[in-house]
Amino acid sequence: MSNGRIASGNDSSVTEFILLGLTQQPELQLPLFFLFLGIYVVTVVGNLGLIVLIGLNPHLHTPMYYFLFNLSFIDLCYSCVISPRMLVSFVKQNIISYAECMTQLFFYSFFVIDECCILTSMAYDRYVAICKPLLYKVTMSLQVCLMLTVWTFVMGFAGAVAHTACMLRLTFCDSNIINHFACDIHPLLQLSCTSTYINELVAFIVVGINVTVPSLTLFVSYTQILSNILRIHSTHGRSKAFSTCSSHIIAVCLFFGSAAFMFLKPSHAESLPQDKVPPIFYTIVGPMMNPFIYSLRNKDVHVALSKTLKKSILFKS
Repeated sequence: MSNGRIASGNDSSVTEFILLGLTQQPELQLPLFFLFLGIYVVTVVGNLGLIVLIGLNPHLHTPMYYFLFNLSFIDLCYSCVISPRMLVSFVKQNIISYAECMTQLFFYSFFVIDECCILTSMAYDRYVAICKPLLYKVTMSLQVCLMLTVWTFVMGFAGAVAHTACMLRLTFCDSNIINHFACDIHPLLQLSCTSTYINELVAFIVVGINVTVPSLTLFVSYTQILSNILRIHSTHGRSKAFSTCSSHIIAVCLFFGSAAFMFLKPSHAESLPQDKVPPIFYTIVGPMMNPFIYSLRNKDVHVALSKTLKKSILFKS
């Protein structure tokens, strides 16, 4: 074996890949390492803190916070799949085995789709809360919340299996250098020396389902929400209704806005340095920002945090 390849007759197949990371400029490596290390630490602490806070406070055991709990869990796992490998590329050559790369691709795909679905479920929750408040407890029952969560993870698993299975059928023999910070679909397809038609077709179908359906659901939900808010005569009532949706709208725009740029790009298109920027927002920045987006202006979270800290102080004393 040499240069990450192993011979097999007249062909050769890659046994390991080299992840180039964000940049090859030496003067940027160390500053970027500390920047993204800080982001990773804040992401883990923020999402883990929100998970614990929601779990410990019974008054947060409502559909809205149930979905927020799941979003924080997904973001925490998501970050742990991407960030550690990304940090390695800043300090040394980032060599990843074929098996590790395919595993990262599976979980990368899994959590991207999960994020799409859980944000969609949260939009439905906000729609019911604002447009059908009297039926909220009945419509958003525990069974419905569990069903939406199961749907989220089933869609993520199905999409990840489809992407990974199709990638496993390819042969990589021309190069083992991935011009990206993670084992993503587009950079890997560019390295294949066999036909990627099936992969592109499956990607089109899976991405189409997991972008089109959530996008339509979000559009319809917020059209109805906006229509109902505009019919509220009280300025205070409108402000309160907008505040219940503002956090979710910011999270949706951050995720779908950046993800759309990559997912709508043809898989055969040449990889450019700027193509690494959008994934940073939906894989790195988004998971870090979500705990703050949902907690900074949230009185329920502030009260829960205050109670938890008081209990902790009393317990220690």
